[in-house]
Amino acid sequence: MRDLKRTSSAWIHETIGDKEFEWQDGYGAFTVSASLVETVKSYIARQDEHHHKKTFQEEYLEFLKLNGVEFDERYLW
Repeated sequence: MRDLKRTSSAWIHETIGDKEFEWQDGYGAFTVSASLVETVKSYIARQDEHHHKKTFQEEYLEFLKLNGVEFDERYLW
């Protein structure tokens, strides 16, 4: 993740010109079964629209709870 975040940050700074862009500390990852790939692609394509209805934080908490991940919200944000 460290290498991915470093490389993508450099690309954003150099290609897009957003010198202030930075990733948040930490990360989360979820796997997707092959049968849901098209659903996930559709979700990604509509992500801007989707986040007008539900914030990233609300959705992330929902994913954690749905997948039985134990967490302490003090350390998420």
